[in-house]
Amino acid sequence: MALTETKPIALGFKAPDFRLLDTKDNQWKTLDSLAGPKGTLLAFICNHCPYVVHVIENFVALSKELNAKGIHTIAISSNDIEKYPQDRPEKMKAFAAEHGFDFPYLFDESQSVAKAYQAECTPDFSLFDEKLKCVYRGRMDASTPGNGKENNGADLREAAQRILEGLTPIEQQHPSMGCNIKWK
Repeated sequence: MALTETKPIALGFKAPDFRLLDTKDNQWKTLDSLAGPKGTLLAFICNHCPYVVHVIENFVALSKELNAKGIHTIAISSNDIEKYPQDRPEKMKAFAAEHGFDFPYLFDESQSVAKAYQAECTPDFSLFDEKLKCVYRGRMDASTPGNGKENNGADLREAAQRILEGLTPIEQQHPSMGCNIKWK
């Protein structure tokens, strides 16, 4: 595991479109078909990363909370499945079922979507407003495996609340960190 942080890039970029396979229902999905009316949370995750495993329960709960408010979640795995077979689509489907995902879990086989979003790690969170402009790119909260801080989604929740209230984005954003995306 190589500890990696979210790549710092300027906010305000438009979410790149995509067409990816949803491992939950074996249907092709696009960004436009999944975007929320008030915002969209896009998370690059995988099945085996200890940083993802650490936050997954609270991530799913936060996703349900945000979905009820009009901010939809999209999870994407871009890992190389030849070297990391635990991230294969059938295992993604099982992981989604095990954790009660109420959002799509898309497979980025070519890794082109991860590259378009400049994703670096798992988990890697980007939050977009209703116009699909990026307003947040960072961590879920200050908790990491073993640091003893509360896993409560505080940073991501605050960023989403600011969208819902029509406020400016959080000024000081902290990068997410986790395992590097497993590139081909």
